[in-house]
Amino acid sequence: MTTRTLGATGLRIGPLILGGNVFGWTIDQRGSFGVLDAFVASGFNCIDTADSYSTWVQGHSGGESESIIGSWMKLRGNRDRMVIATKVGSEMGPGRKGLSKAYILAEVEDSLRRLQTDYIDLYQTHRDDSATPVEETLAAYAELVKAGKVRHIGASNLEAARLTASCRAADRDGLPRYATMQPHYNLCERALYERELEGVCRSLGLAVIPYYPLASGFLTGKYRSVKDLGKSARGTGVRKYLNERGFRILSALDGVARRYGATPGAVALAWLLDRPGIAAPIVSVTSPAQWQELAVAPGLRLDAEARGLLDGASA
Repeated sequence: MTTRTLGATGLRIGPLILGGNVFGWTIDQRGSFGVLDAFVASGFNCIDTADSYSTWVQGHSGGESESIIGSWMKLRGNRDRMVIATKVGSEMGPGRKGLSKAYILAEVEDSLRRLQTDYIDLYQTHRDDSATPVEETLAAYAELVKAGKVRHIGASNLEAARLTASCRAADRDGLPRYATMQPHYNLCERALYERELEGVCRSLGLAVIPYYPLASGFLTGKYRSVKDLGKSARGTGVRKYLNERGFRILSALDGVARRYGATPGAVALAWLLDRPGIAAPIVSVTSPAQWQELAVAPGLRLDAEARGLLDGASA
């Protein structure tokens, strides 16, 4: 596996990041361990999760994904070989959300405990908190970096203006600077990132690690009609893609996949990896077999014809 440097962090990671949002949600601990083992066995090393995974499940209070990852690392004894990214800011319950200094300093301790580690490689702002000045948020991160509890910081779901303001404040005040940006970006969801965020990320030198790179599974070809939506718990989020443009994208993926002897999902990831500034898409799977199908994506080298077909279909 050829690793790459994650932006200004200096961290070396594989070109795909494993998404932990499904751990404790659509797969239990045993299934999660199987996916994690397959991920590492194929040469990859970076896992992305969040404190709020999976608060949306009835009976869950958040932290379920972090707890599974922590238990797995403890059992395998491999913490020093993993790059762990988690997030803070999304609602964990009544009065438990945001990016105030007090909240971040308290919440990081829970994440560290669940992950069974004394440091987080990449600690990320999950969602913006307009009520908290960016300087206060960055000051909290500065304290955590100084204490050795956090190595680097990143952002997710920030608008271009807020991302720019945060980086400018960091440079001005000598505070930690976001090194990564995690946007919603894939063949179906191009406009939000490409219109503003792409230029900002490139000008700021941020490594981009897109989430939902497979459009909640739609780009794997699993969902091709309304009756397919019941195939998984994530199916309801795919309905919006069942339209003329979505089917055009699937047709293009099918054609390119046949040429390359790969799956549509692997081709969709290869398209992302070919985009400027993309460091590593965050990929969620529910079985080792699914992971093996997608792990070949970094080895696919799409030619101009394939890229043009995908660009045109998704324009």
